[in-house]
Amino acid sequence: MSSGSRSGSGVDVGTFGLILDLDGTLVDSYDAITESLNHARAMYGLEPLDPATVRAAVGHGLEHLIGEWVGPDRIEDGVRHFRERYAAVFAAGTRPLPGVDATLHGLARVGYRMALASNKPARFSTLILRQLSWDDLFVTVEGPDTVGTTKPHPAMLRRCLDRMGTATERTLYVGDMPLDAVTGRRAGVEVVLVTGGSAPPAELNSAGSTVLAGLAALPAWLSDRGWPASRDAAPGPRS
Repeated sequence: MSSGSRSGSGVDVGTFGLILDLDGTLVDSYDAITESLNHARAMYGLEPLDPATVRAAVGHGLEHLIGEWVGPDRIEDGVRHFRERYAAVFAAGTRPLPGVDATLHGLARVGYRMALASNKPARFSTLILRQLSWDDLFVTVEGPDTVGTTKPHPAMLRRCLDRMGTATERTLYVGDMPLDAVTGRRAGVEVVLVTGGSAPPAELNSAGSTVLAGLAALPAWLSDRGWPASRDAAPGPRS
């Protein structure tokens, strides 16, 4: 892949970029999120939620999650309780999704610039990437604490584009929720959704974007459209 050349606006017109969501796209951290949310609920005498309920509720930002499941008048303290517990359990409660490690390293080897955009605070996302030895693969890690708002506002993706220096037409955003499809359209980049996260396949298929059965299916899809692709990870079936 060409190293590209810089346009007058600072965009590298010969380089391809990937912006990736974290939870449900690269990692499964629902155990840690469930334990932390139930810890916050317990502080107010609320019964614990089952993992399936929590999985379906995440992805819109922590304040939204706490407001919905702890109480709209308890957001500030609820967020504090959640984060206290999450800091203690996130490392043990987070694991890479199948095929993701090989896929990320393969895409990096063929020259993709990669950035992370998650509604999880960037400081936690950075620690997770470091734990999984992925931190060197990403140009930047963005979250609501770095741009001041959550997805579907396009600010995170726009920051990623700026930091990667890639053009919108040569950048793809990969997520696991219909919210990600909305975010990508608002930022002007194409979106691919992957199964295995918060949203069931039927919801993903109605979001108007390509749906793949996990990140391991991405290299084959990229190759089919003429983008650089590594075959290091076995392609997964398409949804």
